[in-house]
Amino acid sequence: MTARFCRIEWRPLARDDLRAIIQYIGKDNPTRARHFGKELRDKIRVLAQHPKLGHTGRPGLPVWLREWVVHPNYIVFYRVLVETRTIEILRVKHAAQQMP
Repeated sequence: MTARFCRIEWRPLARDDLRAIIQYIGKDNPTRARHFGKELRDKIRVLAQHPKLGHTGRPGLPVWLREWVVHPNYIVFYRVLVETRTIEILRVKHAAQQMP
């Protein structure tokens, strides 16, 4: 894709993942949790302009699934829908969790 913007669409499981991350961090530090959630969302917005920041090829996952390490501990799984210029955020997982 060229430099034109894509639309970011969060799928329900990805929204749930992000909500769970924020709630987990918020148990100890609610302010940090809110800031961290915003940091992750802001970083993911970069995909609208650069949809191929992530990579494909993890064994056992579909070839269309891309992953991007947005933080040392968190990986975003997404797909690029070229026809509709949409980036679907499918999951946000801690690096230690089972993928996806």
